[in-house]
Amino acid sequence: MSRLSPNSTAGPIGPPCRSPENNKQDRVKTVGMDAATLTYDTLRFGEFEDFPETSEPVWILGKEYNALTEKDEILSDVTSRLWFTYRKNFPPIGGTGPTSDTGWGCMLRCGQMILGEALVCRHVGRDWRWARGQKQREEYISILNAFIDKKDSYYSIHQIAQMGVGEGKPIGQWYGPNTVAQVLKKLAVFDTWSRLVVHVAMDNTVVIEEIKRLCMPWLDAACCEPEGAGELNGCLGGACALAEEETALWKPLVLLIPLRLGLSDINEAYIETLKQCFMLPQSLGVIGGKPNSAHYFIGYVGEELIYLDPHTTQPAVDPCEDSQVPDETYHCQHPPCRMHICELDPSIAAGFFCRTEDEFDDWCMRIRRLSCNRGGLPMFELVDSQLCHMVSIDALNLTPDFSDPDRLERFFDSEDEEFEILSL
Repeated sequence: MSRLSPNSTAGPIGPPCRSPENNKQDRVKTVGMDAATLTYDTLRFGEFEDFPETSEPVWILGKEYNALTEKDEILSDVTSRLWFTYRKNFPPIGGTGPTSDTGWGCMLRCGQMILGEALVCRHVGRDWRWARGQKQREEYISILNAFIDKKDSYYSIHQIAQMGVGEGKPIGQWYGPNTVAQVLKKLAVFDTWSRLVVHVAMDNTVVIEEIKRLCMPWLDAACCEPEGAGELNGCLGGACALAEEETALWKPLVLLIPLRLGLSDINEAYIETLKQCFMLPQSLGVIGGKPNSAHYFIGYVGEELIYLDPHTTQPAVDPCEDSQVPDETYHCQHPPCRMHICELDPSIAAGFFCRTEDEFDDWCMRIRRLSCNRGGLPMFELVDSQLCHMVSIDALNLTPDFSDPDRLERFFDSEDEEFEILSL
């Protein structure tokens, strides 16, 4: 297996990204984010560590692979995920703002990636695969256009950054996982093509009743109509009538769950549960990483997490006149990055996609089954309806390490605003 040489300038984008403490210090000390300003061409000269030869199963967003016999399938799956990285030379954000997000946009790009995966599942399916030079489906092109770096794309860096301004986050300031989840929730309201419900479950609690009312808005309409009064020639009528598109039995759900799985480090009691989340067929992965250095985690092998790294600066892409998008730079075409799971910062947001009510019911069943396992602590609570509930202090077992000043400082200064509830 090959590694990046110690003198390489490719620093934080090298796939091992595993433990070396001196590498972490180098990244923190880098002035001007030089290591994060590489162009896509630079990547072609880097040496990337190949995928491990191991008999342990590889899990990528709900799909299991054998690393010894299915390496091509693993790489095809990873390459097919949308890879959003830093970009430069795009139109100024807000008309006069920055023309690059290098150094500050990594969590925003991870938010784009987890939502991009939801749109892929929504419009072309989880089993869809990308191939270089292949003519792509119109739905895929429409998905890409929703993320192009310009002000009128649904989920562009411009839209995310400016929506954050309304929540007190100046353009250029780093977001936490919850902040970007809240912004994506607001932007999805304007995406009339995808018609998603983006729900951010707060307080480590997923309330089934709340989600079903969001995904089936006709339930509330039916409740406010007298029996039989809503029917008029086979159509809903009256003040509580919904637009035709709102009467669908289920609006596809993107469920984002911001979590803190420890104080300064991830509590090892959550590790097995976190792994099992990547095994669920509804998995959209996890956004997180380290303070000020975000990654999009899509799976695991052994004790290593597999992730896509946004810390590469590429030129902005303009759609062609026929709305086609030069898309090669939106797919990571080298072996994916890996890091030991214990290096994960405890502040994360886990994502899940349920296209139908049956898929959501299946997800609930699987989560309840996981919570009964003795292999680890549940990361969040699943309840039928909103009730007053207490979290056991013993179950959390979160105690800061006062013997390590650096870790203590990181704990008290590691994006605690992730857990503020942003108003609509």
